[in-house]
Amino acid sequence: MDLLESMQQLIESCREDYNKAKGGNKAAGTRVRKTMQDVKNVAQEIRKEMLGSRD
Repeated sequence: MDLLESMQQLIESCREDYNKAKGGNKAAGTRVRKTMQDVKNVAQEIRKEMLGSRD
């Protein structure tokens, strides 16, 4: 699986927890924050991959 698909799956898996967090569920908010950190890390990997392909 490529990194972009991985990022998309992370975001899709977070949607339900995001809606719960908007409704006031604190545990769901924690899960959303953790998933967003994972998204950030995958985004950084994509960025590195793109910088490496410039050479």
